[in-house]
Order: sequence, then structure tokens, then C-alpha cells
Amino acid sequence: MSTASINVAAVQFEPTLFDKQGNIERLYALVEEAAEAGAQLIVAPEMATTGYCWQSREEVAPYVEPIPGPTSARFAELARRHGCHIVVGMPEVDPVDDLYYNSAFLVGPEGLVGVHRKTHPYISEPKWAVCGDLEHQVFETPIGRIALLICMDIHFLETARVTALAGADVICHLSNWLAERTPAPYWINRAYENGCYLIEGNRWGLERGVQFSGGSCIIEPDGSVQAARDTGDGVVLGQIDLARVRAERQARQGLRRPALYKELLNNSYTWNPLDFFRLYGLEPLPAGGVAQVGVGQFNPGPDKAENLGCIRELAHEGQRAGARLLVLPELSLSGPFAGAQMAEPLDGPSVAGLIELAGSLDLYLVAGLVEAHQGQLYNTAVLVGPEGLLCSYRKIHLSAQDRRWAEAGGRWCTYDLPFARVGLLLGDDALVPEAGRILALKGCDLIACPAALSGPVPGAHAGSQIPQQAPIPMGADAYHWHLGRVRGGENNLYFAVANSQDAASGSFGASGVFGPDTFAFPRREALLETSRGVAVASIDTGNLASGYATNVVRRKDLVLMRKPHQYRSLIKPSAL
Repeated sequence: MSTASINVAAVQFEPTLFDKQGNIERLYALVEEAAEAGAQLIVAPEMATTGYCWQSREEVAPYVEPIPGPTSARFAELARRHGCHIVVGMPEVDPVDDLYYNSAFLVGPEGLVGVHRKTHPYISEPKWAVCGDLEHQVFETPIGRIALLICMDIHFLETARVTALAGADVICHLSNWLAERTPAPYWINRAYENGCYLIEGNRWGLERGVQFSGGSCIIEPDGSVQAARDTGDGVVLGQIDLARVRAERQARQGLRRPALYKELLNNSYTWNPLDFFRLYGLEPLPAGGVAQVGVGQFNPGPDKAENLGCIRELAHEGQRAGARLLVLPELSLSGPFAGAQMAEPLDGPSVAGLIELAGSLDLYLVAGLVEAHQGQLYNTAVLVGPEGLLCSYRKIHLSAQDRRWAEAGGRWCTYDLPFARVGLLLGDDALVPEAGRILALKGCDLIACPAALSGPVPGAHAGSQIPQQAPIPMGADAYHWHLGRVRGGENNLYFAVANSQDAASGSFGASGVFGPDTFAFPRREALLETSRGVAVASIDTGNLASGYATNVVRRKDLVLMRKPHQYRSLIKPSAL
């Protein structure tokens, strides 16, 4: 297999309902344009041959066909002539049982390479299609290992992770994405957290009142957008580097602790969560309600007294803003590790000072320190309140710097406050998507994450010309892609990340409290854009007068729609 750079292309295209032949002709011309420009891998949108907004099996029936079939054969001939690989989305019929699928095919110079059937449906697919049954394959080709995902599939962190663990160099994501500016944060996040390229073929235009977002692009393994197109039919050209992607994928997977991920194969939300968590009277969710949650940002140093003084100032500021809970940065009590002499047990003076502060302000606080316990050192977060030390969490996913001095933790931590079930993570844990998912499956309403992260730095968006309906924003946004926002949205919980800002270490700040639905505008979040201060957001974990979960943070739609039987590779040791 070649390890040289591979020329690639994303095709952006607006198909027309009821005009399959015309769609194929216009799409074929765009794909050929990409091939003539030298693209060796070309990705077209979801349902590109027919359009997307079908009402029923009966309506789409005249436009489905098998794979292999006439359309895949025609594009395979184009692939043969140009020596390239092509991915196209279309409605497929299985000739054996007459079931319909939202599918994509991959063809190359030798013909059909593989098929993916969309596994995680959006609202519309159940009107005419069944869930895909081919799971998430990776196809070995002369130009690299290629995975196919279709639109909603990528909302679920597990799908891209499964393909990355199977060695995918590039995820070809075909979509009819809508309701936000693109390149979408989910697309960017999946490339970054898996250390792979993502080629996005998205449609644009208006169909049956639905505005699609365009933004077809090539995304790098570090989350940067190499090339993109906002609106209109056209081709986006770029390159992928197989040597680079394999190094970055290995680095991302090196953080994983698969032995601790068994719960990923469970699904807490198959049943009414209000019943599930109180079954046998053991762990009912807290009553919940509206509360103010804040993050405090500063740069901890080697002087513990000075750190506690900074925390005191931020806590007073948070209390004045109405916060019930304030999250502080990683190692905010002790400062960054500089030797074993700075470590303390949890019953030491630093935690005692934090508890005293919590009591004086009637406030819950989350902060970090270097913990000493039985001759070992840990990067630890504590949750304290007026009652004292409520719980502690030892960082599970250690950075290279952490590994020089810290032992890894081995258990997840949750605690029920009156207004939320809170889970704790630390810094690099947030880079590993499995961590947030496990806390969601444990019923968390809120994840509190002290951090000192130097990446991924939030990514900006220059603004879009796609005419989105209000209140969906179209303008520029300096924080379009933020890791915390994706972690909150994909798990339908609030994500409060307090990240230090320090030029020496590279930690970039941008602390914030992010909401449980990334498609709810205006966003339910608070983001800190200064180097030091407090940001406070209102969270709502309450439930309407009903015996069923009616609040998205309690109902967790995106957690319910998972397909855990397809995720077994997530608990196997990584093959690095």
C-alpha cells in the first residue's frame, strides 16, 4: 500500500426530487470533474441520486435499486477509466427481501469495493428505510483504509471510533446535514478524536421546506479544515497523508483504557430512565430543577496559598452571579506537578481550605490537586460542599506529562447534588469520547471537568451564506468548534469545563458551560473569553409533571438511539 499523499475530493451537490436520471447525469459530471483534476478518492453526498425528503416506501419505490446495480456500475466504469475510487449515496433495495436502505457504495478501478447502510437513522428514514445491517466496515484499498458513514451515524461517537480502531485512515462521511453552520463541529470532532482524515460530501439547497447546510470539506487529523465549500454545486480538492494519519491515530488510541469501557455495551436508556435508575430503590436520579453552574478560570502556580486565594476570589464572583456549583481548573489547588513534596492526602490542608470556603459561601466546588495516597501520586479532582468532601476522582486517561509522576485512576465517579447527578472528569479524559459516554450511561445530568488542555484549540467559522432560518446563526463565530460543546451535545448533558490559560504550557482557556442539545438556538451555554474570571450558565434538569422523562437531559435521545451490539471492539485492547 502506498504511503504517499493521496489526492481527494468532496463533491457538493443539490439533487432534485423525482428526477433521478437528471441527478445522476449532473452528479456524474461533477465526479468526473474531480477525477480529471487528479482526485484518487471522491466522496459525493448522501442520497445524491434522488434527493432526501421521501414520505413513504411507496413514494421512493420508483427510485430505489440494488447495489450492485446500474448506478454503481456506471460510477465503477468512471472509476476504472480514471483509476480512482468513488463514494456515492443512494436509496438501495435488497433484492432478497425487498427492504429499503439509505446506503452508500464505494467503487474503484476493479469495480464494487463495498457498501455501507446507514445504521443510525434521522427522523426521516423510518418513513421508508430500515436500519443498516452491515455495521461499520473498513475497506482495504490501494490508496488506504476507507470507512463510510452516513449523516446521523456520526452523531454517535461509537461509529467513528469503531472504524478508527479497525484502522481507518479516512472516514468518508456522506450527509444531508442541516440546521447549523458547516463544516459542523461533529465532523471536526470525529476527525480530531480519532486522529484520521474526514472527507465530507454534503448537499445544499432547499427541499420540501428543509434547508441543507452545504459546507463540504476535507478535515485533517488535528481537526483543522484543509479545504471547504460553503454553498453551491462544486468540487473541493485536497490531500491526505497516510504516514501522518497513522501516527496521529496511534497517538489518540494510546490514551484509551478499554478495560474500563464495558458499560459502553449497555444501554441505560432503553427503558424510562426515571424507572431504570430508581429500580429496587437503589439510585434514583435527584429531583433536579433549575440551577446556576459556573466555571472559574485562572492559571494555577506553585504557591498553594496563592492558588487558594485565587479560588476564593472566583468563588465569591461565582456566588454573586448565583452559582450553586463552581468548577475550577485541573491541579488548581496544588499547581502543576513540580515534585512529590507538593502532594497532599485528601484530608490535608488544601482540601480542608476548599471545604471551609464552600461552607462559608454555601457553594459546591470542584477543584484539582496532586494527591498522595499510600506512597502513590494521583492527578485528582474533588467535589466539596458545605457538608465536606463529597467525592474524589483520580484521572483515568493520563497525558504523557502525567505519566511521568502519576498513577492512573481506575474508577468513574458520580455524585448526586439536589439539582443534578454530577460526574467528574479531568483534562485529557475529555479527549477520549468513551469517558463522557460512560458518565451519560450512569445517568449524569452534568459533567464537571477541571482541565489544563493545550488542544484542541477551539476552531472559528467565518460565517455562511446558506440562508438558515432564525434563530440558527449564520455569522462568524470564533468558537464554532469547541470540544466541550460536542461532549455535552452528544451525551445530552451539561458539560462544564474549567481550563487554565497559560502561555508557557500552552493551555488555552476558553472555559465554559455547554448545553445538552447542540442544535438548540440560541445556545444554552456560557463561554469565558478572558484569561481569568467566571462564566455562569443556567441549567435545567427538572422534569415536567409526567411519569416519563420529558427533559432532553433526562431523556437522552442520542444515548437511547445507540446500537451497542455494534460496539464490541470498543472494549478490546487497542492494537497499536
